[in-house]
Amino acid sequence: MDPLQPLLDTLLDARTKGFPQDAQPLRLGDIAEQHWNLFQGDLGSPVALLRRDVMDANARWMKDFLARCGASLCPHGKTTLAPQLFHRQLESGAWGITLATPQQAQVAFAYGVKRVLLANELTEPAALRGLSAALNQEPSRELLVFADSAEAVVQMEKHWCGSRSLMVLVETGIPGGRCGARGMEAALSVARAVKMAPRLRLAGVACYEGIVISQEPVADRTKVTEWLEDLVALARRCEVEGIFEAEEIILTAGGSAYFDLVAKVLMASGLQSPTRVVLRSGCYLTHDAGHYQRLVALLEGRLDASWRPQGHLAPALEVWARVLSRPEPGLAFLDAGKRDLPHDLGLPRPGRWFSPGSIPLSCPETWRLTSLYDQHARLEVPAESQLQVGDLVGLAVSHPCTTFDKWPVVFEMDEAGQILGAIKTCF
Repeated sequence: MDPLQPLLDTLLDARTKGFPQDAQPLRLGDIAEQHWNLFQGDLGSPVALLRRDVMDANARWMKDFLARCGASLCPHGKTTLAPQLFHRQLESGAWGITLATPQQAQVAFAYGVKRVLLANELTEPAALRGLSAALNQEPSRELLVFADSAEAVVQMEKHWCGSRSLMVLVETGIPGGRCGARGMEAALSVARAVKMAPRLRLAGVACYEGIVISQEPVADRTKVTEWLEDLVALARRCEVEGIFEAEEIILTAGGSAYFDLVAKVLMASGLQSPTRVVLRSGCYLTHDAGHYQRLVALLEGRLDASWRPQGHLAPALEVWARVLSRPEPGLAFLDAGKRDLPHDLGLPRPGRWFSPGSIPLSCPETWRLTSLYDQHARLEVPAESQLQVGDLVGLAVSHPCTTFDKWPVVFEMDEAGQILGAIKTCF
């Protein structure tokens, strides 16, 4: 049985955001057969959409980058929490799927993902027992988790009841940062604790360097590089002490901002044992038109010619909203708000505009989204703008992670607006 079949059998109806309000209930897997078109007014509003051609091009870009640098990819699935997209990433060569919580890991396992990297500390007793059961149920499943303290190791050893050992990566951090052991000696003490735990095995080392983002890119690059070099030094110490207990040592880092530096530093680790460098970028597939667009532009500027794929990552995710009101000459209100749009890393920007009877056009640079209400967006336009009530505005988002979690279903479309299918999220 196709592991995705339960998702394809999900029944959609007028209670689903973006679903046409006058359509009969449908299986998610039957959406493509309806031949709906965004620009013919066939969808509800607001609606979240993925441009399939752009998303496929982003996947090819990343596959090319990996082939050039020699690293593996375990993309962070919490970006979309969409098993249909997980399988596309795996089919494009991903080594596994990264996730952040036990619930997310259970989603991945339930829908056919075999290898999960849980990029977080795992200390909840019930979660440890539940994931033990998931691995016992299916021998082909693999799970790796982080630890940054001896206390976390004690909890894992106490509550892990899998028929196989739990594979653990020591996570390192920086002062003032997020999780992660602070300093070499603290990290080594965690590694030694794992070695002493009968139910655990040390498989590698890890960090998340994406928290290093300031207004000084050169200083950020130096800080990230030093952190990664410290991670390599930790791996070398663990190898010398014989602490690792895995067929290949995992060296992993890499959000969506510095995965080029991760590949550069970790691929040069010089370990004597078989080693796999694993990047964890999650936003590359859909990209965005704000926060990550700026960071990846810096990343692409750092790439040596031999590592630079053709083309560029491009925004594939849009939220289309309808103009509800033009109460003043320079003002319009759209039918999407905080419940539909991300606003943690900047407001969306008007990207494309469609007026019935016309063709989609790029929005003028003078159009600006200035604030969001629960279900409304305030769009400021020049007083002479031809934007009318009933027109559609495609909003290019900043931060895909906080877009997907607002949408139970995201529709896929081609460049002509034809709906090609639907993606179910599992938040």
